[in-house]
Amino acid sequence: MSKSLRRVTEALQAAGIDVAPVEIGNATTAQMAADLVGCDIAQIAKSIMFLGNTSGVAVLFVTSGANRVADARAATVAGEPLGKADAGLIRAQTGFAIGGVSPVGHLTRPRAFFDPHLLTFPQVWAAAGTPRHLFGIDPAQLLRISGAQEAEFTA
Repeated sequence: MSKSLRRVTEALQAAGIDVAPVEIGNATTAQMAADLVGCDIAQIAKSIMFLGNTSGVAVLFVTSGANRVADARAATVAGEPLGKADAGLIRAQTGFAIGGVSPVGHLTRPRAFFDPHLLTFPQVWAAAGTPRHLFGIDPAQLLRISGAQEAEFTA
């Protein structure tokens, strides 16, 4: 088990969530992930990272796979201009590689915002620390354990 996958699994267990990540193979898009687990694309909880241009730290937006983060709305929610977070910053702050960023289990918990559209489903699927692993979870539980703040930031 990779260190990243282990960190996510331990974060879920520490939160009292009895969920085992599943290996799905490499999914490079939300649609591919949805197809591999057999759910609607909207049930994929994408972890999108931006650089806070003022703070210099990564900011996480957990959004439905059917939605797109609107840059201006996200900047308003974050309270600072946002730019592209590079792979090095994401890895240093979260411990995850791009494609496997989970909403939980970060090395340093980022400021995080949560798409309320995800709360309309009984279950969503999120990256479990690698591009090949996902975990299914009640979205209200994911919101709680991620430390994210519910906010409107999608197009």
